[in-house]
Amino acid sequence: MKTFFKNNSLSIVFFLLFLLTMCGQSITGYKQHNDELKEKGGKEISFSHYFTTGHFIESTFENWESEFLQMGFFVVLTIFLYQKGSSESKDPEGGNKELDKEPDPNKPGSPLAVKKGGFILKMYKNSLSLALFCLFLISFVLHWYGSLKDYNEEQTLQHLPTQTGLQYLSNSKFWFESFQNWQSEFLSIFAIGLLSIYLRQHRSPQSKPVDAAHSETGK
Repeated sequence: MKTFFKNNSLSIVFFLLFLLTMCGQSITGYKQHNDELKEKGGKEISFSHYFTTGHFIESTFENWESEFLQMGFFVVLTIFLYQKGSSESKDPEGGNKELDKEPDPNKPGSPLAVKKGGFILKMYKNSLSLALFCLFLISFVLHWYGSLKDYNEEQTLQHLPTQTGLQYLSNSKFWFESFQNWQSEFLSIFAIGLLSIYLRQHRSPQSKPVDAAHSETGK
C-alpha cells in the first residue's frame, strides 16, 4: 500500500484536490443559485436537486471544456511547432529521435496495441489527443445543455420567451461563457512556454535543470 501511494501520489493528490474544490463549488453554487431564485421570485431547491440544474451543469462543464481543449491543442501543436529554450517544446534543431521514432513491437514491456500493429497501432499512436478532444466535445455538449437549461429557467422566471437548443447556439451568452474560459487556458500555455525559457523550478520535471542554458530546449 505504501508503494502504491508513492507511485501514484501525484494523481491521488490532484484527484483529492479536485474532489475538495468540487465540494466547494457545489456548496457555494447551491447557495448562490437559491439566492438568485429568491431574488427572481422562484422557490428554493434542495441540495440534491441542485446537481440537475442548468446552473450546476453549465458552471462545471464550461470549465472542463476549456481544460480539455487546451490540452488537446497543446499535445497536437507541440508535434509541429517549437519554442526554442522552452521546457515544453521539442528542440527545433533536432535531438527528438526518441519522440519521433516509430514504435518497436519487440521492445520489452511495450503496450499490446504496439504489438498488434495495423489500425490498432495507428489509433493508439494518436490516442492521447483523440481522448482529449473527445472529452472536450462531451464537455462542450454538456455545457451547451446546462447553459440552455439555466438560460430558459431565468427566462421563465422573468416571463420572457425561451429558446430551443439550436436557437441557443447563436446566443452570445453561451459563446461568452466559452470564450472567457478558452482565452485563459491559451494564455496559461503561452505563459508556461515562455517563462520556462528563463525561469526554473528545482527538482520539478516540468522545468529544465537549474543550470541549463536559456537556449536549451526540452526537459
